[in-house]
Amino acid sequence: MTISKQQILDAYHFRHACKQYDPHKKISAEDFRFILETGRLSPSSFGFEPWKFLVIEKPAIRELIRDNAWGAKDKIMDCSHFLLILVRQPAELLADGEYVQHIMRDIHHIPEDALRQRQTFYRRFSEQDFKLTQNPTAFYEWACRQSYIALANMLTAAAMIGIDSTPIEGFPLEQMNDLLAQQGLYNPQQYKLSVMAAFGYRLHQPREKTRRPLEEVVEWVR
Repeated sequence: MTISKQQILDAYHFRHACKQYDPHKKISAEDFRFILETGRLSPSSFGFEPWKFLVIEKPAIRELIRDNAWGAKDKIMDCSHFLLILVRQPAELLADGEYVQHIMRDIHHIPEDALRQRQTFYRRFSEQDFKLTQNPTAFYEWACRQSYIALANMLTAAAMIGIDSTPIEGFPLEQMNDLLAQQGLYNPQQYKLSVMAAFGYRLHQPREKTRRPLEEVVEWVR
């Protein structure tokens, strides 16, 4: 079964950064599980899936985020579902680290001889090609870039079934990360906040989508 190109484009035209949500409309458990599944199935560099998704239902945590994340202030109490995307800390993503070994052995089921070759290749990538191990900030930002692939897929998947969304970067990163970790939501030695997203149903119709023309965006190198 295939989806028409027009259906896909219609979803992209439907999707917008929703400003206000209808508090009386809730996403079904089946539909939100579908959205999360598209995030889980998303590609990542080396297939290491450096993300974790936290679905925030607890009112007190939503209030904490509302009071400290200006980008979520007008959305978090009314949207149906609110998502935090975390990424693994640099120490978790080292070539010799327990997590990377777990992914290669238990998830990818790579034989030991091939595993050693892949580990060497990843070590060269992280230490020499992108020089991630020399700069923890660069390593964190690399992991965040992977998480944005999952985020984008979830936003698109939501739009394809008529659900609105808002990606949110409007928050003081270090302060918000500390506050959430202090609430016991995650171990800050293991994870760090990457980005937030709200999901639900729009309260008002958005203005018409505006984008630069394709000819201004794309250049063909022939």
